[in-house]
Amino acid sequence: MAHKLIILGAGESGIGAALLGKQQGYDVFVSEGGTIKDNYKQELAVNHIPFEEGHHSWDIILGSDEIVKSPGIPEKTELMKKVREKGVPVISEIELAYRFSKGKKIIAITGSNGKSTTTALTYHIFKTAGLDVAMVGNIGVSYARQVATAPAEYYVIEISSFQLDDIVEFKPNVAILLNITPDHLDRYDYKMENYVASKFRIAMNQTKEDAFVYCMDDPEIMQHLAQQPIYSTLIPFTIMKPLKEGGSIANEQLQILVDGEPVIMSMYDLALKGKHNLYNSMAAAIAGRTMDIRKEKIRESLASFKSLEHRMEYVTTVKGVDFINDSKATNVNSVWFALESIEKPIVLIMGGVDKGNDYSAIRDLVKEKVKAIICMGVDNTPIIDALSKDTPVMISTSSMMDAVREAFAQATKGDVVMLSPACASFDLFKNYEDRGRKFKEAVKAL
Repeated sequence: MAHKLIILGAGESGIGAALLGKQQGYDVFVSEGGTIKDNYKQELAVNHIPFEEGHHSWDIILGSDEIVKSPGIPEKTELMKKVREKGVPVISEIELAYRFSKGKKIIAITGSNGKSTTTALTYHIFKTAGLDVAMVGNIGVSYARQVATAPAEYYVIEISSFQLDDIVEFKPNVAILLNITPDHLDRYDYKMENYVASKFRIAMNQTKEDAFVYCMDDPEIMQHLAQQPIYSTLIPFTIMKPLKEGGSIANEQLQILVDGEPVIMSMYDLALKGKHNLYNSMAAAIAGRTMDIRKEKIRESLASFKSLEHRMEYVTTVKGVDFINDSKATNVNSVWFALESIEKPIVLIMGGVDKGNDYSAIRDLVKEKVKAIICMGVDNTPIIDALSKDTPVMISTSSMMDAVREAFAQATKGDVVMLSPACASFDLFKNYEDRGRKFKEAVKAL
């Protein structure tokens, strides 16, 4: 009998898992509680993979040999409780993809902020070095789809805590943990330690041959490491003091010391600006060194990298005002990083669906740098209540077009207008990408 594999959820990771399962001879069935996008439905049909949408057939699901669960499905749903009761093994798409890519080199990157940038930067380093590398996970194509359709020798994976919750054997050669700040605590019984433990699962199967690359300046990471030792080779990075091994800053230079020859370059030559990007650049450079990429290639890559769409993305300059699209900033911490990296006066567009944000973390930066906040959302009260004392101008709008026009009216030559929402986008937009594109359209229409 073929191995009965049920895929719960038909997003990018679910479809990738279905394609890989089918290719490996599993008996695959996809079950989606909502609706499946048309392009995904076509893929399933072309590959003769049966599916259902709008409901879950519990008997089929509970009768399976194994379940691949979408990272978006919480454990507390009725269905998952039944699955756990029945004892059907549950894995994430990352675990399935790993099963069929053992022997390849894997660099896995997690953290509350900066994952996408570090993943893209690491990929850029490997690509510049001429390696056969794929960038997968939360960024673009799912890991399973890549393994099924275009396997590579190196995988650089952006991975979330939800994906790590359902790994069993997944073992990256290099695991990078950038930082841990409160996010998604609703999925972890509102306990920070549960969220921290989830992030650390990235190293749970690692041995001495593998590297665990982490930020020494992050109190949550350091506290956890002190309590729970890790078996991998530890490689820290910090901006506080020079290190003999790892990544650090000295005399305004980035220094990467991993196995012998140091990689040294001026901070001012880095393509990515801002303190948080020093961390991202160090982490990516360390990953490159662990794979013996030449230091010239690493330096060249760090200097030539173009930042991602929707992440501190420069759009254009209108009458001396720069416009920056940071739509991917869906939590307060991301906005903190964005504000921290800009030196000019800022007109900030923010708002959306508030996940119970604590805006106090950005109050000091708002006082120092922000001359106006343009709120854009169905309910702007939380932002107005939290920040109106810290900025001279606070304006409410309910569409992107109005927000961009108001922001431009508040800005003068030499200012920056930045979309950095701190919130989810689901009140006015499909997702953060849609929000970022609408911003760019509105700017071009000025």
